[in-house]
Formats: sequence, structure tokens, C-alpha cells
Amino acid sequence: MAKNKKTPSNTIASNKKARFDYFIEQEFEAGLVLEGWEVKSMRANLVQLKESYVQIHNGELFLYGAHISPLISASTHISPNPVRTRKLLMKNLEISRLIGQVERDGYTLAPLSLYWSRGRAKLKIGLAKGKKQHDKRASIKDRDWKRDQQRIMKGG
Repeated sequence: MAKNKKTPSNTIASNKKARFDYFIEQEFEAGLVLEGWEVKSMRANLVQLKESYVQIHNGELFLYGAHISPLISASTHISPNPVRTRKLLMKNLEISRLIGQVERDGYTLAPLSLYWSRGRAKLKIGLAKGKKQHDKRASIKDRDWKRDQQRIMKGG
């Protein structure tokens, strides 16, 4: 008797709204500077990236608005702040390229997903250009058509 074993997903949280609101040109991987209680909460999947964004200050990247809910059993000698600003870790060359494109070309940085890579939490950042309203309507139309195609194919 063979059992169906699913490999556990490494994804902690994803930001579906970012892919709807922006055209993603390039994707980058960044590490995060975290506290101990945040890592424990990530292992329990208590993370939301829905309203988060990435900004550049003094040549460094920071993640704003990401909500990491503290566990009830978190340490008692600290007061956890669920939406604190978190520093992102990338190589200087990548950061300087991002700075150039964000400042000159009108791009923005959007967090796409948070996942585990070799036991470390990583954030996938997208170099993004904003969509206009008609682009969003086209995305909705395409999504609905693909869903209808699946229904037709499944129905036989």
C-alpha cells in the first residue's frame, strides 16, 4: 500500500495582491533581520504580507507593514511589535541596481512571498511597474476565462 506523501511547501506567506496591482519585471531574494519570536511565529504561519511594501533608506532596504502575529507563548520579557520595520539583507551590488531603477525608471519594490530556504527566512521582492485600471480588468477577464476553460475540460 503506497501512501501519497506530499512534500511540505516552503512558502510561509504570499502576496497575491502585488501580482494583481503590478507588472513584475524582475524578482530578487533578500534575507530578513528577525527576532526570535518572529521566527517562531513564521513557523506557525502567522504572517501577512497583504499591505506590506519595501522602501530604500540610506542605501538599505526595509520591509514595512508586514504583520507577524506573536505567539501566545512568546517570551514574557519582551513586548512584541507585530508590524515593526524589518531590515532586508542583500548584496550591495543588487541594492545599488535596485536604487537606480527605482529612482530613475519609476519602478517600485513589492514583496511577493516569504519562504524558507535552508532553514532561513527569505523574502522574494519584485521590481514592479504599476498597472492601470484597464490592465487590471484584462487580468480579471483572463483569470475568469482560464477558470471557465478548466470547467469545460473537466466537464468533458
